[in-house]
Amino acid sequence: MPEPKENSIIYADASKCVGCKQCELACAQAHSGCTLPEAKANSYRLISRIHIVRVDELNVPMLCRQCEDAPCAYACPTGAIYQENGIVQISENRCVGCKVCVMACPFGAIEVLHEGTTQKGRTNLGVIKKCNLCVHRIDDDGMFHCACVEACPTQALRLVSLTDHRKQLMIARAREASVSSMHKG
Repeated sequence: MPEPKENSIIYADASKCVGCKQCELACAQAHSGCTLPEAKANSYRLISRIHIVRVDELNVPMLCRQCEDAPCAYACPTGAIYQENGIVQISENRCVGCKVCVMACPFGAIEVLHEGTTQKGRTNLGVIKKCNLCVHRIDDDGMFHCACVEACPTQALRLVSLTDHRKQLMIARAREASVSSMHKG
């Protein structure tokens, strides 16, 4: 698998989200490898790693924030959650379904599903799923192709490099500070 060019995150702008859930469908299809009609015909359950949550008047896209110091990875007793090339990933066959990662995630971005087997071959009572930035869709040049971002009709979801995002935040805060100091003067 090609390595991503840089550490990236999906930036979710709730003010632009219309709640159409196209991101959820695209995510579920991208991770299952089948379309909605194929899933229905074969009674296959499509599982999205992004969820739109309605909070007051806003639709808020909820997904893994790819924390640099991921509490879920530190909490996992089996090492099933790990970071590789800036992406918090899951080794499903190492997951024992203890749900400690769910409690450790401050964003509620980890879901427990009842499927799969453990590395010792026992039926697993719970396997975790979370956004992995569609790591299986990184192209040969290291560019991400996140299904949810590509499907969003309002650009409420954007893939951004952490470096660029931090620079934009610093510039915006500097502008706010200079405007504020000019008005106080």
